[in-house]
Amino acid sequence: MSGLIMTCQLLLSLSLLVLIHEFGHFIAARSFGIRVSKFYIFFNPTFSLVRFKKVNGKWQFKFFAKNLETLEIEKDIYGQPILDEKGRHIYKTINTNLLPDDDWRKYPENTEYGIGWLPLGGYVKIAGMIDESMDTASLKEEPKDWEFRSKPAWQRFVIMVAGVVMNVIAGVLILTFSHLSFTKEYLPVQNVPEGIYAYPYARYLGFENGDKIIAINGKPVERYEDVFSTKLYFANEVTVDRSGTVHNIEMPDTIYSYLRKGGALISMENHSFIVDSVLPESPAYNAGIRKGAKILYINGENIRSYGQMREILMYSKNDNLKFVVDNKMSYDTLDVHIDNSGKIGIYTSHPVYELKKYDFASAMKYGWNDAFEAVHSNIKGFGLIFSGKESARENLSGPIGIAKAYGGVWNWERFWKLTGIISMILAFVNILPIPALDGGHALFLFIEAITRRKLSDKFMEVVQIIGMIILFGLMIFIIGNDIINLF
Repeated sequence: MSGLIMTCQLLLSLSLLVLIHEFGHFIAARSFGIRVSKFYIFFNPTFSLVRFKKVNGKWQFKFFAKNLETLEIEKDIYGQPILDEKGRHIYKTINTNLLPDDDWRKYPENTEYGIGWLPLGGYVKIAGMIDESMDTASLKEEPKDWEFRSKPAWQRFVIMVAGVVMNVIAGVLILTFSHLSFTKEYLPVQNVPEGIYAYPYARYLGFENGDKIIAINGKPVERYEDVFSTKLYFANEVTVDRSGTVHNIEMPDTIYSYLRKGGALISMENHSFIVDSVLPESPAYNAGIRKGAKILYINGENIRSYGQMREILMYSKNDNLKFVVDNKMSYDTLDVHIDNSGKIGIYTSHPVYELKKYDFASAMKYGWNDAFEAVHSNIKGFGLIFSGKESARENLSGPIGIAKAYGGVWNWERFWKLTGIISMILAFVNILPIPALDGGHALFLFIEAITRRKLSDKFMEVVQIIGMIILFGLMIFIIGNDIINLF
């Protein structure tokens, strides 16, 4: 059941984001007077789950319908197929004037909308443009006013980047309204007077217990959420306030790998505590620790914070340690066994900090920041992979990995936050200068604008094929990697 919920969340998220992305291309093309023959969510090889189109002023719907051919084999006056020099059939666009009035193909000026069955993206088929369908028969004719290829380079450039722009807008707005509707409030760094607890590796880098992180890479930090975000994973420098003195701490480029693998660096655990509850038959209970107790010493070390106790326990798995405990009525010296997970079976008190509510301005500000932080972290991550410092197999996730991130329980807060982040990642991936992606098309249009020479249709066909081979290769690698990581 949890697998079904994960899949449903992923499909809903991708459907929304593909719809938004393709709508960007669609509305830009239509605004320049270009025909869009198809607008599909998901791909539809051979048939579609549903398709609809306006015919003679009325909407017509078809379900589980085979794709309609737009090309036919060209024949001579005797009705025999005409072959090219390599003996292959020559195709031509169907003469729509000869089709019956209720045939959808007779109205190419009207867009056909639909949902395909292969959930690997979506597409809009823009007249006069070489796309993933590789339908190039119409390109042998003279350009029409309503075709993509007849428009100036700047208009074609706008059409190509419109999908990415829509994903960016969607990502920022989704994260903005997620803050307003779900998160609602945040913890300002200045409202945590105890500062951070620095674990051994952090102390080695130069952090100290009680430091207040005030900037990452020179940018001020207001929310504690940002302190523990991917900003820290890819930080070059962290600025701290240490008892009124500012210190800059350089971060190694290995910090991402260290944190991703569960390494302890800093936490919000530099606070005092008492035992709030004790699990029955746990090591703490069996040793005599009770609710309300205060742990004073462990193996002779004076315990000043929860983080300090947690660090000691973490490095003492399966050991027995001597605790000095104030059990309210007496000071007791107890031998406590630490289990193999570094725990003794207690829950402790923690401070209650004053939170700050999001208003629309702050939600928009942090929605924007969070959206572009997702892009920045992906750029940094790709940089580590291409430099050989990180493994592609361990760091790239496909549909299965994303579905697992949504979780087996439907949680709207997590759903919208992940959807907003994925929208930004889709924008980033699509703008990469790879042929067959929006960024590849935009790059060639930029070259055309600079050189004032239009690239040939043949060249565009070749690079489209190369781009599709690259994309399919990446897709196979990523999905295969997902499957391997399941085991």
